[in-house]
Amino acid sequence: MNWQTLTTSTLEEILNWAATQPWCQAMSDCAQDAQWHAEGDVWTHTQLVCRQLPQLTEWADLSNREQSILIFTALLHDAAKPLTTQLDSETGRLRSPKHAVKGEFLARNVLRGLGCDLETREIICRLVRYHGRPAFLLEKPNPEQEVISLSWLVNHRLLYLFTLADTRGRTTDSTSRPEEHLRFWKMIAEEQHCFDQPYPFANDQARFLFYHTPEPNVHYVPHEEFSCRVTMLSGLPGSGKDTWLARHRTDLPVVSLDDVRDDLGVEPTDNQGEVAQLARERCRELLRNKADFAFNATNLTRQLRQRWLRLFSDYGARIELIYLEPPLETILKQNHQRAQPVPEQVIRRLAEKVEPPTLTEAHTVDYPQ
Repeated sequence: MNWQTLTTSTLEEILNWAATQPWCQAMSDCAQDAQWHAEGDVWTHTQLVCRQLPQLTEWADLSNREQSILIFTALLHDAAKPLTTQLDSETGRLRSPKHAVKGEFLARNVLRGLGCDLETREIICRLVRYHGRPAFLLEKPNPEQEVISLSWLVNHRLLYLFTLADTRGRTTDSTSRPEEHLRFWKMIAEEQHCFDQPYPFANDQARFLFYHTPEPNVHYVPHEEFSCRVTMLSGLPGSGKDTWLARHRTDLPVVSLDDVRDDLGVEPTDNQGEVAQLARERCRELLRNKADFAFNATNLTRQLRQRWLRLFSDYGARIELIYLEPPLETILKQNHQRAQPVPEQVIRRLAEKVEPPTLTEAHTVDYPQ
């Protein structure tokens, strides 16, 4: 089965296919806390959620793509529970901490293997990661800010419809997700003009500051005057970052971690502290001179990118993020053609940990195909 075939299949055909997959079989063997999931194991709940989707009043108004997105969100939203479920020794209750976070990565690997296109895949992965947020909105100190913040990560309309199905896809009257909470989420999103679109910040810098300051002010309208532009590359080894720069940013000086390693004689498997330090100094020199430049490294996770983004923003740079992800087979082939190829098993391991960048991180984000 591949993505194109599955998205033209019926819901029952998709469920029958899923039942043959190892991650699904693990859900069948994973018990849940009876107070919240009297229906039984994770796979039983998942099937109920999937079958609730076509019963939604809004279902017929969705496009085929939106319906596929919701079906696969439902299919994968709890797929990481077998990896995280544990018995609380104090309460005797079953818990699955961070199953949504781990579920994002599991979903990404499943969908990559199916050949799902990058944009659709990431929509599903982020819905999986944040699917539990609406239920706990009233526990947040600033519900409006929570809704606005998530609007640049997920489509609230799709998230709302999924959470309705998730709430109804269980056989217990005691639920941690009363539908009144979900309707409150929808109401706030509509009031903030971000139910079916991201929140309309005044400009790119207003959005950037909202996500990068400790106490953001959503109404602040900053003046956009930048000292320089930094083009930050992100992608697996062999994804074509050097080629992209050679074609699209020919005039820019480049700070490349690979080049720094070569200059220092440091292997990728060695300690990278000295490499990072020298790269930061080279970046600082360009930033002090207010020069546009490119920063070329794998930058595969949000945490790794944040260290560099803080540096660039401290100097008042406008930051554009370029994420490259051709098919994994293409990456492995291009890596093999490099002068110093990275071991294939390393690339496959890195692919399982990738977090593609979002517009919460930089002024612009592009996924060139």
